[in-house]
Amino acid sequence: MPHADRATVIPRTAPFKGVPGAYRRALRSQFSGRMLLLSLVPLVLSLALWGVAMWLGLQPLLDWLHGLFADYGGFETSNSMLGMLGLGMLKVMVVPLLAIALLLPLMIASSLLFMGIFAMPAIERHVSRRQFPKLDKKEGGSFIGSLAINLGSTAVFALLWVFTLPLYAVPPLAWLVQASLWAWVTSRVMSYDALATHASQAERQALMRGRRPALLAIGFASGLAGALPGIAWMGGAVISVVLFPVLALVSLWLYVMIFLFAGLWFQYYCLQALEELRAQEAAQAAP
Repeated sequence: MPHADRATVIPRTAPFKGVPGAYRRALRSQFSGRMLLLSLVPLVLSLALWGVAMWLGLQPLLDWLHGLFADYGGFETSNSMLGMLGLGMLKVMVVPLLAIALLLPLMIASSLLFMGIFAMPAIERHVSRRQFPKLDKKEGGSFIGSLAINLGSTAVFALLWVFTLPLYAVPPLAWLVQASLWAWVTSRVMSYDALATHASQAERQALMRGRRPALLAIGFASGLAGALPGIAWMGGAVISVVLFPVLALVSLWLYVMIFLFAGLWFQYYCLQALEELRAQEAAQAAP
């Protein structure tokens, strides 16, 4: 069996070593012309998908939710709950806010999916060519594997998001839970894509075990930023139902930019971790 396939050594290093350095590198790369152009592909796809979806389906969705509330006494229940919380002025916004809460995870999932399929391979080539040109490519991942982990993880993410919707009654808790969901999904999806070309399968598994706290921390930090577009969209719905389709499209752009930065951050961190793993293995193998 080739030596690369036995690469199961977990680097003995501080749990978060390399995270700040990868952050600084990602921040410098984020606003380069190449990266901004790269963001256009998932952005245009997301805008096209959701622009058409909201044009054709937003009003039917609002009508369906309104009918559902009317048929099952939802308005009385929500008005009572909002009154107890001192938020009675929001009772006319219950249906639009619920529609937003249902659409948000789907928008985030689609943006992440487009990033994983169309942007992460280009990010990997950009980072490896500039910072890690001597790092061997062992092709431990594949496009089919990337597609499978993207689809599976984003589907679970969207489902868990829907189940945590009641937490919107406690905004700080909802923010933290959503950031935790982001941490889980991005650490799985972007770590796979970041290591697919250069790491063997065993190396990728070893790094995702040994560096899990750092990978989750990068995802959690990205998730805290990722809650901001949703807050802006919610705020637009509170101000005016007419505004929130426009703010939804602005939110899509923000999601793409946040995912682009997160992708760069994961890419720099993962390739640096892989380089350190191979250096440690070489040192252990030396007589």
